[in-house]
Amino acid sequence: MNTPSIGQHAMGDIAPKLTELTDAVLFGDIWQRPELSPRDRSLITLAALVAMYRLEQLPFHFERALANGIDRSELAELVTHLAFYAGWPTAASALSVLRALPATTHPTE
Repeated sequence: MNTPSIGQHAMGDIAPKLTELTDAVLFGDIWQRPELSPRDRSLITLAALVAMYRLEQLPFHFERALANGIDRSELAELVTHLAFYAGWPTAASALSVLRALPATTHPTE
């Protein structure tokens, strides 16, 4: 049996076209482009999500960042740095999400 894709897991039951685009374009093309490493893409994505206060997206992308070789102290530092650009409450909320992650987590591939 095939493991559900990222898109199927997140929204496959309600938005099949968005699932297809998520799998084929976002994670199949954009995340695979060689100009930036997966580690760099995780840092960039998390910076944008934290700054835009997209808390519901943070658990998945924190987990993905951990799988891409970024450790928790680096993630905490990213959020600390963003406190001065995105706002203190935004950073505090992001750190709460990071704290709530299990000690060892990895996204479903």
